[in-house]
Amino acid sequence: MSLDGDDTAGDGLRQSRQSARQRAITEAVMAEGSIRIEQLAERFDISVMTVHRDLDELEGRGLLRKSRGVATAMSTSLVESSDVYRSNRQSPEKEMIALAALDFIEPGQAVMLDDSTTTMHLVPHLRAKRPLTVITHTLTIMEELRGANGITMLGVGGQYYNWCSSFMGRITTTAISAMHADLAIMSTAAITDDIAYHQTLETIDVKRAMFDAASRRVLLADHTKFEQRALHALLPLTDFDAVIVDARTDRAHVERLRNKGVEVVIAKRGAASR
Repeated sequence: MSLDGDDTAGDGLRQSRQSARQRAITEAVMAEGSIRIEQLAERFDISVMTVHRDLDELEGRGLLRKSRGVATAMSTSLVESSDVYRSNRQSPEKEMIALAALDFIEPGQAVMLDDSTTTMHLVPHLRAKRPLTVITHTLTIMEELRGANGITMLGVGGQYYNWCSSFMGRITTTAISAMHADLAIMSTAAITDDIAYHQTLETIDVKRAMFDAASRRVLLADHTKFEQRALHALLPLTDFDAVIVDARTDRAHVERLRNKGVEVVIAKRGAASR
């Protein structure tokens, strides 16, 4: 008598339990920001080895990061958080910053967009500025603008990084360097001593290529970026044509940057102030 049907049913049940457990782990880590692996094992009544296997799979899908015995959704100075986690952080502020950035875009321009979640808030509003050419290395932006009337979308390929849903590497930077855009809009992971920083050199390389390939450059930074730390320097904020922040940004940061000659735009509901 064949037991293949029983084996198939058993495999399906195991996969269902694994998927449910991984969803629960993801939700727990995203809710708390970071949890030690031993605590996850105790919370879900599974072995540490099972937690490691689950986290390896979740990290491969770009949902969580695993580093030094800790599962994390938040950025550290060495590790950037996944775009899934970042997209839910400071969402109202990011939306206001994105709307303020829209004022810098004119119909007919070629605009470069990075893989930041703040920039993603800008994408749904781009139709108001048609016709446009949008250049990006971010898969989620490509999918969002696919088939949009009046928008020519140039997708830049390369090595795909699941945690940020974007392409990076030498292929990417070489392709960007062969273009020229009217405007580059990007964000940053951290600001220290009025310099933009990121956790990975791959991210730095792509953003720098975009910066060099554009006539004007606008940096988007919500108030939390002034409290973060990261390892690799991108550029001083004085190099950007404008820096857009939200209304919760410490006034001392705004005044200091303006005294250095930076055009600081404060994004507010209804209007932005300069």
